[in-house]
Amino acid sequence: MPAKAAIAGLGITEMGKIYGRSAIDLAGEAIALALDDAGLVKSDLDGLLVNANSRFDNVGPRLQMSLGLEDLTLVNVMNSFGSTAGMMLEYASYAVDSGRATAVACVFADNPLQEKVSSSAAYAGNRYRGATGMAGLRTAYGSFGANPSYALGARRHMHEYGTTQDQLGAIAVGQRRWALMNPRAQMKKPMTLDDYHASRWIVEPFHLFDCGLVSNGAVAVIVTSAERARDLPNRPVYLRGFGQVAPGDNQFAGRDPLLDTGAKISGEQALRQAGITLADIDLVQLYDCYTYTVLVTLEDYGFCAKGEGGPFVEDGKLGPGGSLPTNTGGGQLSAYYMWGFTPISEAVIQLRGEGGERQVEKSDHALVSGNGGVLNYHSTTIMSTHQG
Repeated sequence: MPAKAAIAGLGITEMGKIYGRSAIDLAGEAIALALDDAGLVKSDLDGLLVNANSRFDNVGPRLQMSLGLEDLTLVNVMNSFGSTAGMMLEYASYAVDSGRATAVACVFADNPLQEKVSSSAAYAGNRYRGATGMAGLRTAYGSFGANPSYALGARRHMHEYGTTQDQLGAIAVGQRRWALMNPRAQMKKPMTLDDYHASRWIVEPFHLFDCGLVSNGAVAVIVTSAERARDLPNRPVYLRGFGQVAPGDNQFAGRDPLLDTGAKISGEQALRQAGITLADIDLVQLYDCYTYTVLVTLEDYGFCAKGEGGPFVEDGKLGPGGSLPTNTGGGQLSAYYMWGFTPISEAVIQLRGEGGERQVEKSDHALVSGNGGVLNYHSTTIMSTHQG
């Protein structure tokens, strides 16, 4: 079926060590930039969907008041962690198609970085949250935050399938090469595989460069009808297919813990709705909180068989000049960390043909993933230059 909705505007604030600004302020700027990009004004908005870091639970109502948005017919704060962005696009698309709203702003904002505080300490305030009773056993043994859990998944993949450190490093090196062509990227220094190995350990088998960045900033997109988008200044980015699945607690022995993601089910849903196959995908924008997330997600989408992700990526096919351009802005490993809006923003840039030095040669269909929790939630969005 033809796409009913499209992204007509994109707004990206300055990224990284941007101090002294609230999440509300950053979100407002991103929306203003997206509206200007779309050739719209704030009175055109009648929908607002906010993906807020859990520390800013009131950002939705406060953001509407701060921006002076009136008579919204669709407003909500959504949070399934990094998978939320794709779900927001899905709900915005359905709202536009049903007539619930005509122009919906979808936004993510965060400001964890503080002056004279290390990036690694940015989320330390959440370290012991909920760690009482039996739930505190993992914390008591030093397993807190996402790093150890994802590291256990990577280690098990290595044990089961022979995945190597060099293969994880190939992902990090490829994405750094993309980032060097992205003016917005935080990481500006070239990186070799030797540099990757020389970076400090975070939690084995993860080095520093296996782990996503921490960023202050915001990203917003404007979703409107496909027909209206064609009359606005920018090339429409059509929302062709959606998928979402929540595997739940995947760390039990009977679930092949951390070897499988929701990419398989949600990918099949999205491709089926879009009416295309994996062979039609020109570029991939994956949620890359860790190098391992990229590897296992590629497997579950079907780009290679389960367990073959390491050999699949080691030849550099994900980087510039490769056969499967992936995270072409540098992703969350080397560009900026805006949850699921990092891959969405880069997909919009590529599908519009605005990638500059990093623009891929063919960019008709993009597969975009979102990942939440420790592979507990997954969203897939098929975005295209063709309505269908």
